Amino acid sequence: MNELELHDKKAFQEILAMIKEARIKVEKAVNKELIGLYWNIGEYISNKNKKDGWGSGTVQNLSDFLRDTEPNSKGFSSQNLWRMKQFYETYHKNEKLSLLVREIGWTNNMLIISQTKTEEEKEFYLKLAVREKYSKKELSRQLESGLYERSLLSKENVSPVAREIYPNINEHLRDYYSFEFLGLKDTYSEFSFKKAILTNLKDFILEFGKDFLFIDEEYRLQVGNKDYAIDLLFYHRELNCLVALELKVGEFKPEYMGKMDFYLGALDKNVKKPHENPSVGIILCKTKEENIVEISLNRSTSPTIISQYETKLINKDLLRNKLNDLFDSNLDV
Repeated sequence: MNELELHDKKAFQEILAMIKEARIKVEKAVNKELIGLYWNIGEYISNKNKKDGWGSGTVQNLSDFLRDTEPNSKGFSSQNLWRMKQFYETYHKNEKLSLLVREIGWTNNMLIISQTKTEEEKEFYLKLAVREKYSKKELSRQLESGLYERSLLSKENVSPVAREIYPNINEHLRDYYSFEFLGLKDTYSEFSFKKAILTNLKDFILEFGKDFLFIDEEYRLQVGNKDYAIDLLFYHRELNCLVALELKVGEFKPEYMGKMDFYLGALDKNVKKPHENPSVGIILCKTKEENIVEISLNRSTSPTIISQYETKLINKDLLRNKLNDLFDSNLDV
């Protein structure tokens, strides 16, 4: 390919990028208009319900009228019209949330309304869906796995160094993960654990967050004349840093911290680029003793988080009960 062709190809790519950017803007604008329409219809029906006693019969007649007079008015069944009323009544008193709902699609809005109870929980999933650009399937999985409850139950097991460098690190890394999608048996090795993650990498990154980019498994580090290997190495776009994951199938042990400190030091010295932030370590353990974790983290010289994981999906009601118990115990203090 000659120099002129290379120049043309670059120009073509720039035009393609313009087209894609414009499409995204159009899709967002269309979605906002559509959600705004549903909001306005919901408000109208809500007011008519209160003032003129509109009930299911009238709303069914409205649906029939729209179907007969406007052939393109699909999606306006009596059931959907009632959902629009519910949508408006759920959010109209909360200005912050009424703006957020316009940033995601109708299907995801309905998922959040139907599977959450409090305004705080709704706000959590609305912000998450906006930030992560979740599909219906992805959002459903996070709702079913009780991500909101798991986030509130997290112990924030983060080293002081990590907190100092990344004050908002708990917005990106959590203390508690659910890996039910890995299909692990009751007993498994670290090798099979890692293999299952690599086989289900897309779901694994969904659980961790879409800002994670996978770099390599058994990432080789050469220090002096010796070779070392990090189980999994990622890059985090928002934190702008390398993230080393060490996988453990049992309980956390203090000696894991020294190994992670060493890995992070080697990454920062030999791998990290000048514009990147200090590398972060995550030690994933099946169980952990909080007192041992606290002492280990306080002595750590590197930005590290110790996280626990489950291989089975915990019942959401059980998570909510645990959360209620936590709130009750805090009130008793």
